Amino acid sequence: MTVLPLRRELEEYLRMRNLLRKYDKQARLFSENPSHPGLNTELLEPTHLRFWSFRIDRKYRAIFYFVSPHFIEIIDINNHYR
Repeated sequence: MTVLPLRRELEEYLRMRNLLRKYDKQARLFSENPSHPGLNTELLEPTHLRFWSFRIDRKYRAIFYFVSPHFIEIIDINNHYR
């Protein structure tokens, strides 16, 4: 599985919150095993939109969709409990 490069504004969002290293680790983990329990990967509601998320840390999640069967694009990173 390949995680496409982040858009500049998402990378800046991570940098401002000191999450870039955590994101890199989780994205690498996702590339190796999208079902890894530490990612807590889940299909978001409403399910027909086919947006997914994985955990960056306890507070932040990366929202993504499948561009193709082997590529994902991160479309948002947000505070999961806000």
